[in-house]
Amino acid sequence: MKPLKATAITLIIMASSCKDVTHQNSSETVSEEKTDIKIEKEMNILFVLTSHDQLGDTGKKTGFWVEEFASPYYALLNKGAQITIATPKGGAAPIDPSSDTPDAATDATKRFHDDAEAKAKIANTKVLSDMNPDDFDAVFYPGGHGPLWDLANDSSSIALIEKFNSQDKPIAFVCHAPAALKDVKDAQGNPLVKGKKVTGFTNTEEAAVQLTDVVPFLVEDMLKKNGGIYSKKEDWAPNVLQDGNLITGQNPASSELVAEKLLESLK
Repeated sequence: MKPLKATAITLIIMASSCKDVTHQNSSETVSEEKTDIKIEKEMNILFVLTSHDQLGDTGKKTGFWVEEFASPYYALLNKGAQITIATPKGGAAPIDPSSDTPDAATDATKRFHDDAEAKAKIANTKVLSDMNPDDFDAVFYPGGHGPLWDLANDSSSIALIEKFNSQDKPIAFVCHAPAALKDVKDAQGNPLVKGKKVTGFTNTEEAAVQLTDVVPFLVEDMLKKNGGIYSKKEDWAPNVLQDGNLITGQNPASSELVAEKLLESLK
């Protein structure tokens, strides 16, 4: 009987030991799961691009500026954002040929040209009027001259920005994209930019690219006319301003900084 008793004691000790190990492993698993949850916070961001591809009456093409799309796109994608791309007409979004040259290439644009998935998204954008702001945490408008002709006057875009603003969600624009704010109102019916710190493509930058007399309006003049507290840095220098949920960038060099401000606003 004594050997049997010893065996029983041994089994009890082993069972206790296994229980401790199981509890320890379980604690480690829970800890790891909590860490993963923090890392994988989902962000749904809507990118709005132009559908317009004619540069006034010049006979030349325009569209969206590749770098102003690519740099923020990857900055946000790298942080785990889910990105949807929409245009007024849906389908293929036109790329401004001037932005798609070796001289204008950056690491982000090179990555875009090697990214079949991103290019497929650009070739098959969603229809803007089908987008519901309730489905997204923020909206971002890349520039290029195209928005001056379509997004500035597009009723779906105007309504969408107003809804995002009423929900106090980040609304971000870079370079010529603040053109989309031209007819956007706040809850009191005033221009949304009235009394807010803003920037955008400068009159002198427009003169430098020799399109002052081609574009339907100048971004700088429009923002000032609508009561925006407009400021700028020297031509082509990075410059981003944030006033509440409104984020604006001056030029292509400002695009990634706009994305960073947007990310900070979502934390």
